[in-house]
Amino acid sequence: QVQLVESGGGLVQTGGSLRLSCEASGRTSSNYPRGWFRQAPGKEREFVAAIRRGGGSTVYADFVKGRFAISRNNAKNTVYLQMNSLKPEDTAVYYCAACRLCLITSNNYDYWGQGTQVTVSS
Repeated sequence: QVQLVESGGGLVQTGGSLRLSCEASGRTSSNYPRGWFRQAPGKEREFVAAIRRGGGSTVYADFVKGRFAISRNNAKNTVYLQMNSLKPEDTAVYYCAACRLCLITSNNYDYWGQGTQVTVSS
């Protein structure tokens, strides 16, 4: 079993930045593909960003390109999401996920964290 714990959420003003972290523990491979998703009130969970095995390849949703950056430290079993130029519409609960083998832009991940709230005030 793999456990994922997110941290780094909070309240920030429009244009501000936050850095989310997601640490994995348990029976895990530090090289699993990892993703970030978010869910705003009344909306479905949506893909934000993902990073493939080894950290050499990343994928982003169009609405975060140029503003967010995903990275990983395999030695620490941790994935990060640096969020810059935040907008009120970025307000959501952000979830990290891991999978052994999956389509990284889909919801088809094996393991999910509990989520961390990000609130962007206008």
